[in-house]
Amino acid sequence: MPSDQQFCRYGMKDSVSIISGPSSQVLAGRVARAAGYPLAAIEFSRFPDGERYLRISDIPDHAIIIQSTPADSDYISLLQLLDASSASDQIDVVIPYSGYARQDKRFRDGEPVSARALARAITADRVFTINIHNENVLSYFDVPATDLNAAPVVGEYIASMELNDPMIIAPDKGAIDLVRSASEYLGVDFDYMEKTRLSGDDVLIKTKEIDVAGRDVVILDDIISTGGTIVKTAMLLRNNGANRVFAACIHPVLARNAVLRLFAAGIEDIIATDTLDRSVSRVSVAELIADVFRGNR
Repeated sequence: MPSDQQFCRYGMKDSVSIISGPSSQVLAGRVARAAGYPLAAIEFSRFPDGERYLRISDIPDHAIIIQSTPADSDYISLLQLLDASSASDQIDVVIPYSGYARQDKRFRDGEPVSARALARAITADRVFTINIHNENVLSYFDVPATDLNAAPVVGEYIASMELNDPMIIAPDKGAIDLVRSASEYLGVDFDYMEKTRLSGDDVLIKTKEIDVAGRDVVILDDIISTGGTIVKTAMLLRNNGANRVFAACIHPVLARNAVLRLFAAGIEDIIATDTLDRSVSRVSVAELIADVFRGNR
């Protein structure tokens, strides 16, 4: 880990740039504006055979790379950005959404620990993630890795919605820390549902004795992928008398027809951050990231 003296030396250099990967262009632009650093000019294209190509016009002394990895090709772009920036004195990597983070251990003999394999390929000075699905993945990086918590940012947005007697619900116990963090900002009640996963897409949600009658409820999870868990949770909450039900998450993967499923289940609205660039990404984590490089964290 760089010493405080080294970090100050890097911070004093004239050449510091935000370098965006192809999947995080909107967020990188917002971070550059928030942190007061220039946004590097980068060319993205593909060769005729589909392989990705990129070029950074000017390599800075301190490179701050921002790239989410929702797809395999996005991970390739991250590795390309790291190699292109190898002449920089300091390379920090921000992975707002980390793909493969759910494959953090070997569930059956012969399986790879995919999160570990990908983490070990990151050659940088520091790595930052945002609400990574399992914090155990951080130990797989060969460099100092820190997970940033965007739950208070989501909580701040929920506070602005002027909800009626609001309550935040986690769809399972695994998301309770996330929900607690958001609810503490609001000063509202929170609880969780009891979930049993039957398969990759099928889950069993059991009700608890949660009083939601007449209340506006926000279901908050770290990731909304297919939407199945949120749909079943919403139906149970409505059956128990909830007034309006909202879906919120840090990472809006929203695979296949997830958005349609959520609205068809009576979800009032979908709230998400811009760790992934989606139409529902109305809550920005740019200030959260910028604070790291302004030396406030």
